[in-house]
Amino acid sequence: MSIRITLRAARVNAGLTLTEAAKMFGINKDTLSKYEQDSTNVPRTFMLNIEQFYKIPIENIFFGKQSEFFRKLERIA
Repeated sequence: MSIRITLRAARVNAGLTLTEAAKMFGINKDTLSKYEQDSTNVPRTFMLNIEQFYKIPIENIFFGKQSEFFRKLERIA
């Protein structure tokens, strides 16, 4: 089983603020915040840049609602 983290955690681990990351992706920080809360339907162009900007393989990022990630995490613990 590979380790998966949320989109927000990937950004924080990369040492980027919401504003800095949004600028890198060429989107509004409010849009990035929405993606972090629910990354179920992020655009393909956004996904292609994740590895480059956050330096983490996309298969290690949980794509879905952040609340679902934490519910699943609680079940494992």
